[in-house]
Amino acid sequence: MIIDIHTHCFDNKIAKKAVQVLEKEANVKAYTDGTISDLKRSMEKSKIDISVIQPIATKPQQTPIINSWIESIMDSKIIPFGTIHPEYDDWQEEINKLASLGVKGIKLHPDYQKFYVDDIKLMKLYEEIIKKDMVILFHAGIDIGLPEPCHCTPKRLKTVLNNMKGGKIIAAHMGGYKLWEEVEEYLLGEDIYFDTSYTSHAMNMDFMERLIRNHGAKKIIFGTDSPWGEQEKEVGFIKRLSITDEEKERIFGINAVKLLKL
Repeated sequence: MIIDIHTHCFDNKIAKKAVQVLEKEANVKAYTDGTISDLKRSMEKSKIDISVIQPIATKPQQTPIINSWIESIMDSKIIPFGTIHPEYDDWQEEINKLASLGVKGIKLHPDYQKFYVDDIKLMKLYEEIIKKDMVILFHAGIDIGLPEPCHCTPKRLKTVLNNMKGGKIIAAHMGGYKLWEEVEEYLLGEDIYFDTSYTSHAMNMDFMERLIRNHGAKKIIFGTDSPWGEQEKEVGFIKRLSITDEEKERIFGINAVKLLKL
């Protein structure tokens, strides 16, 4: 089984425009048109069994709208996380609603949502998500479509881990895109998962193997960042790594099945 823990899609009414805007902002190419149907086409081509959608409310008022949409896309191949904007007034009620629907986790993007990941004011939000036995997936490291400062560095994430013992937390982009020396300093061996999304083009295989070996394959989860990563290419990258078949199976599916309780 292959599970892609980190993908993005949009409502059909806005998908084309959203992808075009994001392509221009980050100067990147999209490999799907941003719709669920095109993601499923990509999944079939890549032999991916399940994709996890990671939505982002960039404004507080988008929170309930996006979360209503994710209810409509759940099926055997698509598992959507929810979104919470930290400045949304009814975030606690929204978390309760998502938990009651069986939503497995919440995506937070400190850069787009303009908060520092270790801000003490966010700890109550994290605690509520963790209390509901939900996963938190953070965008981590530099976002190529946004200016500095970086709001979620490995050092700041380490502060969160020190305050949130026992939480199920994923740091996207192998712990911090383009900040991997800092990942080695602050996050390796800690109680946190890394996803592999949007790293194969920016990290050579030897370094990826070193991070996996030193952090432990049990805490690495396959992700692509589709449509910004090409699913078929990302599957091939993991398959070519000089790690054991058992480690590849863990990364491709076993770890996600355990974490998401599938």
